[in-house]
Amino acid sequence: MKRLISLLLLAAPLAAAAQMSNDDVHKYDHCNQSQYRTEINIPGFDGYQTLKCDFHIHTVFSDGSVWPSVRVQEAWQEGLDAIAITDHLEYRPHKDIVKSDHNESYNIAKKEGDKLGFLVIKGTEITRSKPLGHLNALFISDANAMDVEDPLQAIDIADAQGAYIIWNHPGWPDNKSTFYPVHGDLIKAGKIDAYEAYNYMESYPLTFDWYAEYGIAPMANTDIHGTIAMDYDCGDGWMRPMTLVFAADRTEAALKDALEAKRTLAFFQGNLVGDKEYLSKLVGASLKTRAVGDRLEVTNVSDITYKMTQGDVLYIFPAGKTVIITKPEGELTVRNCLWGNGKYLTYMFL
Repeated sequence: MKRLISLLLLAAPLAAAAQMSNDDVHKYDHCNQSQYRTEINIPGFDGYQTLKCDFHIHTVFSDGSVWPSVRVQEAWQEGLDAIAITDHLEYRPHKDIVKSDHNESYNIAKKEGDKLGFLVIKGTEITRSKPLGHLNALFISDANAMDVEDPLQAIDIADAQGAYIIWNHPGWPDNKSTFYPVHGDLIKAGKIDAYEAYNYMESYPLTFDWYAEYGIAPMANTDIHGTIAMDYDCGDGWMRPMTLVFAADRTEAALKDALEAKRTLAFFQGNLVGDKEYLSKLVGASLKTRAVGDRLEVTNVSDITYKMTQGDVLYIFPAGKTVIITKPEGELTVRNCLWGNGKYLTYMFL
């Protein structure tokens, strides 16, 4: 009888998966990976939730090789909460084949986002040589209006539309993260709000001080052109770069409010860069502790592994695991949390 029950239990999922089949065709719809989402667990704090975002993405409507709706499907599957479609204004190598205006890639992506309950932000990339470089304008209303000869005029138009403006890959293409006078002028005028501490496969360590020095928020974005799966191995706990945004809820309005308040951290290659306060609060929300005699049980409830040192002792708190250690006295240095260039967060277990 037990064997019969076991066989029936094993057969139940197969029957459920094939319930629309007949004797000629057996369907295995459960094998379709597009219906499954990998959740990324990163806790919030102070009543905020952590939104996982990518604010620099291209499609076939500029120089990417992916259709806009697929961009949304990729991001949803991989556990993100929001993306921005930021196709180039000036560089559209496929324009003879893909014929449309500058708003269409967002329109297509937005329809797919609405189907999935996924946030898609309307954006564009103003693409010029240094010293100005490339800038993304997010939360815009009309990308076509920014297709003008003068890039500073394009920025003014974006600003008039209420845009949030990101200075992209400041160390590219000359491998120098030069802060030019034009950037200082734009920041003073409130026309640069954030910068990429990490873009695609490179970071810019000298820029890690820019939040403290200039008040512009750090970000990590993919600047993806091909498929995510071809460029990033998202298995084995390794995640694509993303900007963590601490927002009141998962809505476009709350996301923009959080960005304007500079509640962001850049996450890439297992590292976090940004404001010291937000780093400390995120570590505190991630590592739950319990005294066990003279030792300390530390449970990491997040998907980010934290590495700390005290003197010559290394402590590793792996994502999703519990570790028992002798309770350290005093502060530890968190080796994968930076609030400036070579400036590491210090943290104390209470």
